[in-house]
Amino acid sequence: MTEKRDFRSTVFLPKTDFPMKAGLPQKEPAILKGWQEQDLYRRLRDARAGRKKFILHDGPPYANGNIHVGHAVNHILKDMVVRTQSLLGKDAPYVPGWDCHGLPIEWKVEEEYRKKKKNKDEVPPKEFRAECRAYARQWVDAQREQLKRLGVNGDWDNPYLTMDFAAEGTIVAELLKFAESGQLYRGAKPVMWSPVEKTALAEAEVEYEDITSTQIDVAFEIIESPEIPELIGTKLVIWTTTPWTIPTNQAVAFGRPIDYLQIKAGEEKYLIAEPLIDSFLKRIDEDGYDFLMYVKGPALTGAKVRHPMHHLGGFFATPRPLLAGDFVTTDSGTGFVHMAPDHGEDDFALCKSYGIKPVFAVENDGRYRADWLWLGGEGSVINPKFNAPDGPICTALREAGGLVAASADYKHSYPHSWRSKAKVIYRCTPQWFVPMDKDLKPMGDDDDLFDLGSLLSPDTLRERAKAAIAATRFIPEKGRNRIGAMVEGRPDWVLSRQRAWGVPITLFVHRETGVYLNDAAVNARIIAAIKAEGVDAWDEERAQDYLGENYRLEDYERVTDILDVWFDSGSTHAFVLESGRWPDLLRPEGYTGPHADLYLEGSDQHRGWFQSSLLEACGTRGHAPYKAVLTHGFTMDAKGMKMSKSLGNTVDPIKVMETYGADIVRLWALSVDYTEDHRIGDEILKGVADQYRKLRNTFRYLLGALDGFSDAEKVAVEAMPELERYVLALLAKLDGTLKAAVDAFDFNTYVRALTDFCNEDLSAFFFDIRKDCLYCDAPTDPKRMAYRTVLDTLLHALIRYAAPVLVFTAEEVWKSRFPEADSVHLLEWPVVDAGWADESLTSEWTYLREIRSTISQVVEPKRREKEIGSSLQACIQIRAESLSDFNRLSGADLAEIAIVASVDVSLDAGHAAPKEHPAIFTSVAATEAHKCGRCWRHLPEVTEDGDLCSRCDQVVSGMDAA
Repeated sequence: MTEKRDFRSTVFLPKTDFPMKAGLPQKEPAILKGWQEQDLYRRLRDARAGRKKFILHDGPPYANGNIHVGHAVNHILKDMVVRTQSLLGKDAPYVPGWDCHGLPIEWKVEEEYRKKKKNKDEVPPKEFRAECRAYARQWVDAQREQLKRLGVNGDWDNPYLTMDFAAEGTIVAELLKFAESGQLYRGAKPVMWSPVEKTALAEAEVEYEDITSTQIDVAFEIIESPEIPELIGTKLVIWTTTPWTIPTNQAVAFGRPIDYLQIKAGEEKYLIAEPLIDSFLKRIDEDGYDFLMYVKGPALTGAKVRHPMHHLGGFFATPRPLLAGDFVTTDSGTGFVHMAPDHGEDDFALCKSYGIKPVFAVENDGRYRADWLWLGGEGSVINPKFNAPDGPICTALREAGGLVAASADYKHSYPHSWRSKAKVIYRCTPQWFVPMDKDLKPMGDDDDLFDLGSLLSPDTLRERAKAAIAATRFIPEKGRNRIGAMVEGRPDWVLSRQRAWGVPITLFVHRETGVYLNDAAVNARIIAAIKAEGVDAWDEERAQDYLGENYRLEDYERVTDILDVWFDSGSTHAFVLESGRWPDLLRPEGYTGPHADLYLEGSDQHRGWFQSSLLEACGTRGHAPYKAVLTHGFTMDAKGMKMSKSLGNTVDPIKVMETYGADIVRLWALSVDYTEDHRIGDEILKGVADQYRKLRNTFRYLLGALDGFSDAEKVAVEAMPELERYVLALLAKLDGTLKAAVDAFDFNTYVRALTDFCNEDLSAFFFDIRKDCLYCDAPTDPKRMAYRTVLDTLLHALIRYAAPVLVFTAEEVWKSRFPEADSVHLLEWPVVDAGWADESLTSEWTYLREIRSTISQVVEPKRREKEIGSSLQACIQIRAESLSDFNRLSGADLAEIAIVASVDVSLDAGHAAPKEHPAIFTSVAATEAHKCGRCWRHLPEVTEDGDLCSRCDQVVSGMDAA
């Protein structure tokens, strides 16, 4: 028997050096180094110079530790935005930045002091600030390298830092704009205060945790009751979960609409809101009561009670008035609320309206001041033991006969500092505020401060902010309501902090009048000094120099508070976007309106950076600093739980990059629905790695199939077979989908559409059908040339689409195809002819794909049952109700599409078709035709297994002759 020839060497298999194994952790650093050496960021700026701007302003993370997975998601999203806008041909610079002042960094430095048994208060302020500055610089450098490793392209050599002298000077200048326009005042109000950190906190620096507190019922004896004298001697009862506030009580609030009952329980007469009597009796362990009288809320007007500790005299001996309060409800408690204006917003406002002032009894560290008559100098008010039923407060109240009930079992949510994790309190202290509801002067063209025209309502800062919110695009849209509700209900903006590391509130206050000095020349000297020397320039030694010859230092107090760090970050638009230090970020001369196209941060920033930036810009420019705001959710563990070091469920992006590579982290971050909370874990990352592998193999196939391809081989679209034109139609549809996704910042859809196209339309369909053509047709065959022309078009489009997502892999693919070419990231959006989108052709081939799928469903069981080997051995019979869908294609064409031996189509209007595909009925049988020794197709023309079909015989003969 004659041995058959081995035709494997005659098959045109794909050829490429592009490896299937990615090895990203090893390859990516080398690619990154290459970008840095060629200064890719600056080259991209030069390439896009003069184009339409797209400015994303980076929200500054704190420089106080390694990046976490939230940082990774945030910066990958920002990078995706900037890269896709650049891909569209826009000039989209990215200047990264860091928040370098404030409690987070100061707290870390203090932790080091505590380890060394060192007292911060004994260190000169300038020396302490220098250590804070060095600490921040250390972590800026560390985070910068980590974010660069993620493939984020930006001006890393020239980032913005809020601690740069020029930035500190600009922040001071922004503060003084508020002062000069009368939008600043100093007042004593209760603010969130951290006794541990000894400073006021912003709402954004507070988190709420569930705790168990002591709840107490305290009796205030009624000593005056003009409307109902029978109430004198009755014990009005208040209920509270903050026993420590009782020592500063100055009044009791009641509700006008509430019906109260005077009752007798045990030996005492009590006054309680009617709906709350049962819960009160349960707390005092009484089974029943005797009804004495109804008391309508208004009848309590003018009544007075005495403090339970009245026997101490002085402050405690003064009778406490009963005041009507709209905030009093019957949801819980007793229907009465004790008023301590030092420690509650409602308390403060109500008491202020009656001329009752705070007493400032609690010190910075949470202790009552030493000269306070009751509990002076004793333990911190946030200490559970201090408030416990057997603690000093309850013990004294019990001994005085004022404690009706006490138990340490009340569970509720309570504010904590997000840095120290310690409980915070409301504490009345002198602070600097920006009013939300003060009428502001109109913004006209002739106004020195507001030179942008009447862009928004000039009434109040709150109204300006609400108008700006209405004019802003929010992604997702629900962000509008969230920030809108916060602005609607927020109190005046407290700017001051009592710390050392921050931008000073550079004001002089007249010692007699209490009015701050508003002098443009003085302010100019202060701003110049801070810009030249930083925050250390604001010291007592130079105070007279700033005041100049017209003012005497002895007449003025130099303010020593610093600015809330949210004012720092809220001012970044001023020194980053407008200063000119980063010329790429400047808008055309004469431009007015929001400077940044986009702000992008986590959803918690509705109460943080988004809001502080909004208020700062509305107060100084009359509009928001941004046109659009995009927010993302938080990353949870694989089970959907919040990540916590204590739970041990955190995912370190640095370690993930070391294991999988940065492109896997990027693919994961851009695949999730970032608008909601999302998950990460080992199994999720393995799934993403598999998704990446499929995309990589798509590019590997394209590179191999295009080996040796040149423009001389290209075929005009109109001369291509239907299948090629159909795939180009799908590419045109994909192009539109991706452009729409970029416009909507819908990267989940972007990645899904791209991967589905590669996996389903190309790998599982187009490549699968045309592999026979690629491997076995002659290089000059028009169909093979058309196929390779489309592959070239696909490679050029897909590499651009994928570049913003898989930044390292895209570069690797591009350089594999074009070793001498510039970076793939200098390219622009592919040119895809809209005329390729043929709806009629697409509809026809959608139906043919369904037929192909139906054939596959009947072939696969035959393969599993060993009735046939490969699908190439299957003979398919199709009986259809109509032949109109098949008239364009021969049985050979259908066999090629389905990758079977043959397809026979016949008309049978009465066939018993399956429910899943009522238009056709298919059956399968094994072919009797022999197998071609080169293309492996079973064809009637092959006389013996291993011989060649006519197509392969012609190709091989030509190769042999050559």
